Amino acid sequence: MGWSIHHPTGLIYRAPQRIYPGYVLLTCNQGDQAVLIDLDGAVCHRWLWPGGITYADLLPNGNLLCRVPSKGNVEAVKGLGGVSSALVELDWESNLVWEYVNPYLHHDHARLGNGNTLVLLWEGMSPEFSATIKGGEKREGDPAEMLGDIVAEIAPDGAVLGEWRSWEYLDIEEDVICPLEERREWTHANSLRILPDGKWLISLRRIDTVAIVDPMTGEFTWKWGRGHISHQHDARMLANGNVLIFNNNTHGTRGPAYSTVVEVNPATDEIEWEYRGSPLDSFYASYISGAERLPNENTLICEGPSGRVFEVTKTKQIVWEYINPFFFPNSRTGDDTNSMFRAHKYGLDYPAFEGRDLDPKLFSNLNRLYGGA
Repeated sequence: MGWSIHHPTGLIYRAPQRIYPGYVLLTCNQGDQAVLIDLDGAVCHRWLWPGGITYADLLPNGNLLCRVPSKGNVEAVKGLGGVSSALVELDWESNLVWEYVNPYLHHDHARLGNGNTLVLLWEGMSPEFSATIKGGEKREGDPAEMLGDIVAEIAPDGAVLGEWRSWEYLDIEEDVICPLEERREWTHANSLRILPDGKWLISLRRIDTVAIVDPMTGEFTWKWGRGHISHQHDARMLANGNVLIFNNNTHGTRGPAYSTVVEVNPATDEIEWEYRGSPLDSFYASYISGAERLPNENTLICEGPSGRVFEVTKTKQIVWEYINPFFFPNSRTGDDTNSMFRAHKYGLDYPAFEGRDLDPKLFSNLNRLYGGA
């Protein structure tokens, strides 16, 4: 999306009869807060954490699971997108409930039904193995040990119960890094989901691949994407068994830069639904971003870099649109940014809201400042 300093923020548009009713969770990439807004754009709840919150999702018990910004004290991961220093769980009042500290944390996590947590981690691969990885732009100062992605299962006491090392199952000849990317890491996993059968759905950005992993064997049972998507984010399995993907399409076209949201059938590898902007380049996010299918078949889309969140129908009509009004200094550039890694929408009946006071009047001062109803 094009940007203007005079562009309005907050609620842009709503078609009440066609929106899925619920609350939207917003987290800035920079800053110390996550906010829950209603469909009028009014803040109904806010969590604050002094260590910073770069991404969060809401657990059914009302706790918030949050990624904390990196402290930048580990050279191997310094400056990489999505890097974090810790994962914290906050209760409804922003009190710390649980914390897992690891400077190699990045991007995504998933809470298991048994209380354990899956996390994405980086780990250095041997110089000998790193040298065999194909693709990427070779640059002066490339590390001898490239970083590979790990999925680790963490117990509530912080114990590591198991680790899956992606490079033990990837294909050197097939899983080639985009030629326009550097060679600090191989795959750059950026989303992780637990499927109903216990398998994992994972997005591997730098090799343009979304895959299903069987954690019992470690093997990939499905891999798809190369030639169809480019540098994607936020892969999710839908109730019909299809997979929804935010296709950033970075480095993916020689024409206008544009993104899409695609729904692919893993049984046929065919795209069965696709959202594009009109005109094409009115919808573009070169990094971050996500999309999720709602129970009424609408799709919530987060165009992350510009802080834009909007909801579209199955027929691709925009029925709700909001621009994040919360800006924080970008740790890399110093400029103010309202960018978001993802946004999530939760229905009115989501268990986290039971017994909670979500009256926007509790945040009337905040809503006056930021345009909430």
